[in-house]
Formats: sequence, structure tokens, C-alpha cells
Amino acid sequence: MVIAVYLLILVAAFYFFIVRPQRRQQMIRRQLIATVGVGDEIITSGGVFGTVVALDDETLDVEIAAGVVVKIARGAVAQRITGEDRSGDAQGDPHRVDDAGGDERDERS
Repeated sequence: MVIAVYLLILVAAFYFFIVRPQRRQQMIRRQLIATVGVGDEIITSGGVFGTVVALDDETLDVEIAAGVVVKIARGAVAQRITGEDRSGDAQGDPHRVDDAGGDERDERS
């Protein structure tokens, strides 16, 4: 009887710590892939940044540079870039190069 209780606790723990979080992640990923639209800025699973210019059922046409359009699978979308994800002002970037070509890092080292 004690073994059955331990086994039941183990199964419940496995469900709550492994299965439920994984299902939630899968649901979020499916929603992301389903809601990607033309004009969205995305990051692919390979780390390529681009803007969606056309959609098909299973693929996306993504512009990765001016005039350079690649076709990727919808499943390759890792995330959609929103206004909060973009660093519009690079003041906090320690490796930012200013307009004069000089590096803004502290030169005292």
C-alpha cells in the first residue's frame, strides 16, 4: 500500500513538473506560428532577423536585407520582435559605435 502511494505521488509530480509546462510551451509556440503576419519582424531559430513579406500555408517569405528575400518554414520562427524587444536607443549598449567612428567604451583599461 505504501508503494502505491509513493508511485501515485511520483506520477503526479511528473505530470505537474514535466508534462504541464511542456504542453503550455507547445501551445504558446503554436499560437506564435499561427499569428505571424505580413510586416512582422521575426527571429528564426537559426538567429536570422527579418521582416515577413509574404505568407503561405507552410512557409514564409522573409526579407533579411534590402532586396534579399528568403523562404523559411513556419516552424523556423523562434520569436516575433515587438516594440519592447527592439532597442531603439542604443544608449545602454556598451559596444555601440558613435557617428564619428569612435568607440564609446571606457578607454581607461
